[in-house]
Amino acid sequence: MERGKMAEAESLETAAEHERILREIESTDTACIGPTLRSVYDGEEHGRFMEKLETRIRNHDREIEKMCNFHYQGFVDSITELLKVRGEAQKLKNQVTDTNRKLQHEGKELVIAMEELKQCRLQQRNISATVDKLMLCLPVLEMYSKLRDQMKTKRHYPALKTLEHLEHTYLPQVSHYRFCKVMVDNIPKLREEIKDVSMSDLKDFLESIRKHSDKIGETAMKQAQQQRNLDNIILQQPRIGSKRKPKKDAYTIFDTEIGSTSPKSEQDSGILDVEDEEDDEEVPGAQDLVDFSPVYRCLHIYSVLGARETFENYYRKQRRKQARLVLQPPSNMHETLDGYRKYFNQIVGFFVVEDHILHTTQGLVNRAYIDELWEMALSKTIAALRTHSSYCSDPNLVLDLKNLIVLFADTLQVYGFPVNQLFDMLLEIRDQYSETLLKKWSGIFRNILDSDNYSPIPVTSEEIYKKVVGQFPFQDTELEKQPFPKKFPFSEFVPKVYNQIKEFIYACLKFSEDLHLSSTEVDDMIRKSTNLLLTRTLSSSLQNVIKRKNIGLTELVQIIINTTHLEKSCKYLEEFITNITNVLPETVHTTKLYGTTTFKDARHAAEEEIYTNLNQKIDQFLQLADYDWMTGDLGNKASDYLVDLIAFLRNTFAVFTHLPGKVAQTACMSACKHLATSLMQLLLEAEVRQLTLGALQQFNLDVRECEQFARSGPVPGFQEDTLQLAFIDLRQLLDLFLQWDWSTYLADYGQPTCKYLRVNPVTALTLLEKMKDTSRKNNMFAQFRKNERDKQKLIDTVAKQLRGLISQHS
Repeated sequence: MERGKMAEAESLETAAEHERILREIESTDTACIGPTLRSVYDGEEHGRFMEKLETRIRNHDREIEKMCNFHYQGFVDSITELLKVRGEAQKLKNQVTDTNRKLQHEGKELVIAMEELKQCRLQQRNISATVDKLMLCLPVLEMYSKLRDQMKTKRHYPALKTLEHLEHTYLPQVSHYRFCKVMVDNIPKLREEIKDVSMSDLKDFLESIRKHSDKIGETAMKQAQQQRNLDNIILQQPRIGSKRKPKKDAYTIFDTEIGSTSPKSEQDSGILDVEDEEDDEEVPGAQDLVDFSPVYRCLHIYSVLGARETFENYYRKQRRKQARLVLQPPSNMHETLDGYRKYFNQIVGFFVVEDHILHTTQGLVNRAYIDELWEMALSKTIAALRTHSSYCSDPNLVLDLKNLIVLFADTLQVYGFPVNQLFDMLLEIRDQYSETLLKKWSGIFRNILDSDNYSPIPVTSEEIYKKVVGQFPFQDTELEKQPFPKKFPFSEFVPKVYNQIKEFIYACLKFSEDLHLSSTEVDDMIRKSTNLLLTRTLSSSLQNVIKRKNIGLTELVQIIINTTHLEKSCKYLEEFITNITNVLPETVHTTKLYGTTTFKDARHAAEEEIYTNLNQKIDQFLQLADYDWMTGDLGNKASDYLVDLIAFLRNTFAVFTHLPGKVAQTACMSACKHLATSLMQLLLEAEVRQLTLGALQQFNLDVRECEQFARSGPVPGFQEDTLQLAFIDLRQLLDLFLQWDWSTYLADYGQPTCKYLRVNPVTALTLLEKMKDTSRKNNMFAQFRKNERDKQKLIDTVAKQLRGLISQHS
């Protein structure tokens, strides 16, 4: 039962839907009935709908039949009236025929008059035709007159348009007249004249552009500089909106129409006068300075005349010649920055013009032509810059040149030219800049080192103390606790050199700006340049000071102290570079500073110079030695020269208190060894042919003075008797002779426990020979004394044994 109800409901819904579709078909336009019928076919009750449709058609047929039956009587009445009208029409026809006959009879005279009128009308038509022909000729003559006027006023493009109208519109209408044939024959001459005059205007334009390229380039570079400054401001203050006027579009700033007919645009040479314009507001666009209408007119004229290719070839050829002239640098360009600036302005001006021509004309120049010109310009410019920049010895000029090249590259990059090679070349100039900086800082370091007093910096107030500490990173709690006045351990050249190294780093950083380098590359560049400054320039300056002839021990000591503090400051230089480049020293491939090595090498050189200087001073004192080798008197005090020498050494080593312990100890040991060696040479030198025991006693006193100096510990840190070992050779030799202990020497020679282990038999024989000769000479009349004879025999015996000992061990 439920199924029956559902079927009945669906049947009612289908019937309602079919009724709606039928109403829609009756009321809808035929062209739009498709969607309605589609809805029928989409359903499943197609047969039922057709039945309803046939039923509806039968109903409409019955209604039509009823309507026709209702109006049939009216149709019959109309036919009856029509039959009555036919009779009346026949009557009217007869009346018209009668009237026409009468009219023909009465109109004969009128026909004659009409014939006369016809002749008059013919004459009138001939006159009108003549006037029309004249009216056709008059515009031709007027156009020709207009053409001549335009040629006289040098309005060549309008003249060409007039000529085109005359040739193609007016002359064909009156071509059978002789005067028109003359005009037709004259048209090629007029075209050629227009070509020649427009080419002359183009030549004037090209010449003017060549002369004013630097002004155009200068304006373009000013624009690029303004834009870069604006970008920097935006980067630094991103939230502050710029109030600068929007920059004009590079290719909408020209309002010159190609078809312009104004006398001014026709006669303009191409450069607008902007010399008196104020620069208070916005710098005019580079193309605002140029009126390109001569190029456009000439191009259009040649295009219309079918010689566009000739024009393009001529234009490109002339611009190539101008490019070669622009790219030829003046011979003195390297002398001033203005020389470089003018050179760059001309190149920028040239390519700004060409870039505008590329974008505002269709095919006069193409991208391949521009790229070819740019490649040539790039190679010649880079070659010129390499040549002329190599003459620059002023780092400030090189830095200004770099900034100018960056501006030059940025300007051309705005116009779409690739400038990577320029930035690559700047990396080459960077090396040259580093060299000029090194030369400049070489002079700075030389002046600092020459003007330094090589004395600790005295400090009398807290203000001065803070000033020095602010210039150089130095911390010493003991020094801070000391009352004023006090002294820093280093001299003034330490903070000065440290600050100059920082200034050098700043100078290197300036060059790396705007080169589009990464922080790592900048950091690497600065570190490498700073290493050159330290290892080559500063090291050389320090070495020159250390090797000066008049350098004193005090200065050398102060240099060692200074280099020690500068070596400690290297870590602060590392931190300084890290702070300005934001590249951590632990980063892979980060170059380390070689300052520690530099200052160590300088300190070692100063130490060696101290040793050499001390030895030279000792030699100078020894030159004052005046021994009487033949004296028989026994002295009781050391020689005066040696006393002075020992006093000098004591005072000198007292200055070494601030030196590292090993340096002072090495200097002291070196001085004692040199003194001992020199005394030994003095005793054994060939000029001393003879000496007496008394002279040997005096020499012994001097050696004892030296040994006492060594025992006194002039420099702390030596172990007991270590310094005395420098004189051990002399001591054993003198003890051997003064004690005449030859039996012990000869018996124990070669044994590790020998009392005279450091006495060389050759040395002992040389000294013994000198004493033997003295004994013989002084005792010539006492040779018969028994003691003297015994001593002489003993000397001979000892000498013989020494010779045997020498030959045995040789």
